[in-house]
Amino acid sequence: IGLGGTGSYVLDLVAKTPVDEVHLFDGDEFAQHNAFRAPGAPSVEQLKEPPLKVNYFAEIYSKMRRGIIPHAEFLNASNLALLSGLNFVFVCLDKGRVKQELATFLEASGASFVDVGMGVHIGENNLLGTVRVTASTPENRELFRKHVSFTDGEDEAYASNIQIADLNMLNAAFAVLRWKKDIGFYQDLEGEHHITYSTNVNQSLSEKAVA
Repeated sequence: IGLGGTGSYVLDLVAKTPVDEVHLFDGDEFAQHNAFRAPGAPSVEQLKEPPLKVNYFAEIYSKMRRGIIPHAEFLNASNLALLSGLNFVFVCLDKGRVKQELATFLEASGASFVDVGMGVHIGENNLLGTVRVTASTPENRELFRKHVSFTDGEDEAYASNIQIADLNMLNAAFAVLRWKKDIGFYQDLEGEHHITYSTNVNQSLSEKAVA
């Protein structure tokens, strides 16, 4: 859900796995700034008349696999039923109110999902970047409510610095790793449901529920 910088890299990774279907949800156009935070390289001609994000990415990834299904709409309380039956959901958006509606619906349906977040802060002559991945599974809902904000707010430093696709890519990788642990693809000895990484101290921290 959300095909911005992080969501587009999540798609890139998930599309290369043998899942039956990958559903894409986003109502925005693929604009010039998106090109600097997404996999691949669109042409100038494509950006002159920007396509919808879901159609742009569906066309690319449908070249290598079946089951890429675009939904050119924003999710809200009126259409959350579109998520019914999905095995796992990646929430890659920054709208707090919508995120809360999504979480409530997915929890009630018993689904597992992850939410990604990113913060960029301006120092004297450089940037500090932080990425976060928080999972919600039927076994542990508490950490999601503890760490994920449901308030709207735009990170101005993130919005004004587009040369940070590496952070988007890293955030997506953490999210997909969490999913692959959840389905048993990777060994998981910790069962962490919350991960943060900060560039300035080169440190990742994780948290799991206490039984």
